[in-house]
Amino acid sequence: MNTQNVSEAHTGGICPEDNEQCLKSEKAAIKIQSWWRGNMVRWTLLHAALRAWVIQCWWRSMQAEMLEQRRRLALRLYTCQEWAVVKVQAQVRMWQARRRFLQARQAACIIQSHWRWHASQTRGLIRGRYEVRASRLELDIEILMT
Repeated sequence: MNTQNVSEAHTGGICPEDNEQCLKSEKAAIKIQSWWRGNMVRWTLLHAALRAWVIQCWWRSMQAEMLEQRRRLALRLYTCQEWAVVKVQAQVRMWQARRRFLQARQAACIIQSHWRWHASQTRGLIRGRYEVRASRLELDIEILMT
C-alpha cells in the first residue's frame, strides 16, 4: 500500500492530500505498524527458535540415552561372552585335573597292590596280643619268619 491509499483508508478521504499534518500522521501510523509487525515477526521467530531449541535438547538427550543403552547392552553381551569363556576354561581345567588325579590314583593302586604282594612274600606271620590295665596298655608282639 502506498501512502495515498493508506491515507484514504484511515481518514476515509476527508483529509486533503496537501495537508502536512495528515501526511505526518500517516507516516507515524506506518512506522508504528511496521514496528509492530517487526516485533510480532521477531517474537514469532524467537518463540519458534526457542521451541526448536527445546526439541533439539530433547532429541540430544534421547540420543545420549539410546547411546548409553547400546553401550550397556554391548557391555552385558561382552560380559556374558567372557563368563561363557571362563566357564568353558574352568570345565576343561577341571576335566584335565580329574584325569590327572585318576591316573595318579590308578598308578598308586598299582604300586600299592605290587607292594602288598611283595610285602606278603617277604615277611612272616605276625602274632600278637594286648591288654588294657588301669591306665597302661600292654602289648606283646611275636614275628615268625617262615
